[in-house]
Amino acid sequence: MTDNGKPRVAIVTGGVVGIGLATAQSLARAGHRVAIGARRGGDAALAARLRREVGDEVMLHPLDVRDEASVVGFCAAVREAWGPADILVNAAGIEHIHPVCGHALEPWRDVIETNLTGPFLMTRACLPDMIDSGWGRIVNIASTAARTAMPDHPAYCASKSGLLGLTRAVALEGAPHGVTCVAVSPTWVETDMLRKAAAEMAREHGRTTEEEIADIARANPQNRLVQPQEIAALVAFLCSEAAPALTMEDISVNAGAHW
Repeated sequence: MTDNGKPRVAIVTGGVVGIGLATAQSLARAGHRVAIGARRGGDAALAARLRREVGDEVMLHPLDVRDEASVVGFCAAVREAWGPADILVNAAGIEHIHPVCGHALEPWRDVIETNLTGPFLMTRACLPDMIDSGWGRIVNIASTAARTAMPDHPAYCASKSGLLGLTRAVALEGAPHGVTCVAVSPTWVETDMLRKAAAEMAREHGRTTEEEIADIARANPQNRLVQPQEIAALVAFLCSEAAPALTMEDISVNAGAHW
């Protein structure tokens, strides 16, 4: 809420599943209006589900973060409905599992454009209004893979490392104007993306997906997978009035692991 009790406007990219959905729910509980952008944004059944799972003050709109025109159109729709965004959470992300040797260019570009160019385009669209209003919160969902690489994930690691650099540059640009920018870097989180990655790795190793996921959990000192709601709770705090000095940080949520 603003000082006058008006709900703040929050944008969450990729907010229909996983960390993005949990973040949308957490921000809605904090009293914000939440605009979710997703490639499936035109799905009426999905919109109805999100109203049930997130709340009445939610809108779903088509968004492809890789496409400049789509980003501009999405932000214009949010502005027309509710006004300019006060909060931006860049949660949309994908990965492609393959070693550098023989890595095809198309999936490389898709990962880089989704995980790095997308947050740049969204930030470029939202930051000027935040600066003008003297208040803003930007949170980029990065990864522990940005600092400690994973084998067979070169595009993902590169994109998330780049996202840390973008985070720091935006933090400096916004600092004199009450705008913060923070990266949140989880280890493996129990999401659809993890299950998909585990299934691919399981096929390569001749194992079941459940066995692969169990090994991932056992590699964590806490012997468990981080839950989306844990990341969402941190993001909601970073987007609150209580966190004006938290900026330019890369906050690792690793449950004791080094990766």
